[in-house]
Amino acid sequence: MTGSTPNAWQRLRYVVGGTLPPTMSNWVRDDLTGPGATRRYLMRFLLPVVPVLCLFLLTPGPLWIGLSMMALLYLPLVYFTVALVYVYRRHRLVSHGLDPALAHAAERRRADADRVAYELRHQRG
Repeated sequence: MTGSTPNAWQRLRYVVGGTLPPTMSNWVRDDLTGPGATRRYLMRFLLPVVPVLCLFLLTPGPLWIGLSMMALLYLPLVYFTVALVYVYRRHRLVSHGLDPALAHAAERRRADADRVAYELRHQRG
């Protein structure tokens, strides 16, 4: 193993907020800013909570009561998780010693491509 990807223990520690050694900074950068980064972030925050919330289904009474209590907790979690995606991404980049500007690199590339396409379409530049 070259040390460029984390083993199972390191990955688990990384998922719960730990940092990885500097030799794995390329892997961390790709995980936080590469394709599917937002999907991975959402899955890491939203899926582990579901089994705990399912305990509300054990509440006596109609099923809708347990589902309503689950929704009262889960919907704000989804909202704030989505709202804080870039804050979390920047924090993780900084904690691994990487440039926090990488958090917006994909959006910057898309904006630059849109600008070039616009200028070509309207004969500017």
